[in-house]
Amino acid sequence: MEIGYLGAFLMGLFGALHCVGMCGSIMGVLTFSLPADTRQHAGRLGAYLSYYSLGRILSYSLAGALAGAFGSGLLLSISPRYGHTLLLLFATTLMIAVGFYLAGWFPGFAQIEKAGAPIWKKLEPLGRKLLPVTSPWQALSYGLVWGWLPCGLVYSALFIALGQGGWIQGAVFMLLFGIGTLPAVMATGIFAGQILRFSHNPRMRMIAGLLLIVFALTGLIINW
Repeated sequence: MEIGYLGAFLMGLFGALHCVGMCGSIMGVLTFSLPADTRQHAGRLGAYLSYYSLGRILSYSLAGALAGAFGSGLLLSISPRYGHTLLLLFATTLMIAVGFYLAGWFPGFAQIEKAGAPIWKKLEPLGRKLLPVTSPWQALSYGLVWGWLPCGLVYSALFIALGQGGWIQGAVFMLLFGIGTLPAVMATGIFAGQILRFSHNPRMRMIAGLLLIVFALTGLIINW
């Protein structure tokens, strides 16, 4: 689907302010919980932050593979002939909704996060057992758990991943989405206080939301 892979990356990138508010705060806490000698050594700190994010993105990719596999069968059962058009409209509508949500004009969209509460209830105790993180392996493992944290932005990307055509495409879609989130989440781990204040700026959130809306509408016009 033409809107897919670039759209995945831009959703993650433009959704950075949302990521800072949710995942970024977690990254900040994890950073401050590391030993002082690790926090003060740029190389070691960067390695731990990378392991956290690697685990998180691996979980996104796994979820994307599951969504893509399920969606490919669902698409054929609904409409083999008009499936592409339906998916393009669905993806565009959902991306626009995310844009409105990021801009602060559709706060009710956050209710989608409740869908993942039962899964997170089972996984969250596993994350607690890994704290405090004292090794790269623990950081990677915590990231794998963290990737299933209920998040409206992630769930929106997964809904679009349903229509990517198969498990490989779904996994790649979510991989690129996760890569798009990296700048904000990694920066928060290093500059926690400054980045969190930036993320609460309504004007910046509105700009990010508008950029995503414009991209979604442009993709629809080009591919219609």
